Amino acid sequence: MKLIPAIDLRAGRCVRLLHGDFEAETRYPADAHSLLVKYRDAGADWLHIVDLDGARDGAPDNRAIIVALAAQKSVNLQVGGGLRNTAALAQMLDSGVARVVVGSAAVSQVEQVQAWLAHFGVERVALAFDVFIDDSGLPRVMTHGWQRQSEYSLWDALDNYSASPLKHVLCTDVGRDGALTGPNLDLYREAVRRYPKIAWQASGGIRNACDLRALSEAGAAAAISGKALLENLIPMEELQPFLPNA
Repeated sequence: MKLIPAIDLRAGRCVRLLHGDFEAETRYPADAHSLLVKYRDAGADWLHIVDLDGARDGAPDNRAIIVALAAQKSVNLQVGGGLRNTAALAQMLDSGVARVVVGSAAVSQVEQVQAWLAHFGVERVALAFDVFIDDSGLPRVMTHGWQRQSEYSLWDALDNYSASPLKHVLCTDVGRDGALTGPNLDLYREAVRRYPKIAWQASGGIRNACDLRALSEAGAAAAISGKALLENLIPMEELQPFLPNA
């Protein structure tokens, strides 16, 4: 399993949200470029970039920053937030982004997303499902920057792609995101059990290297971490086993 550091952008700043709440924002002084250099030098070969403004409003407001990061070509970028039409995906990929992440559209525009997977290829398009665990323990999919709850469970949403080429799926437990309470290991174990051919990316709650090892044992292909890395909560030597170029 590899660690993919996350950089969340809002109005050009690096931030983190608590439980996906735009009113519960923490701003960090580091800029996106300096973080890219830091994570690259530590050994990361991928970064996960989220345009939070785009996720909420549907327009990639931080695109200029993302394009500048992609131009570095020293690390692969996986980018999501506001990518809801063919032109937006194509522009990101043409700008040097290695993989685009489709979130809300993966629920609301299934046929279109199936076409994107076929056209751009399974290595260049990942689906992202942000979930809230309901009272029965079922992971319910959230959309539009975690502002709306859909009628779908995670399993319903994925079953829509049973006949489509699909490899990379990012799943975030919104209730743990930014909270440093540990990842939802049961969720990822069940996800891997149900869909063993998918390369699962786990996000939400990572606190330490023990969490990374537990996610690896649960079958995750990658772990996305933002806050724990921004706040230097995990010693670099403990991160090295999960950073391919360390």
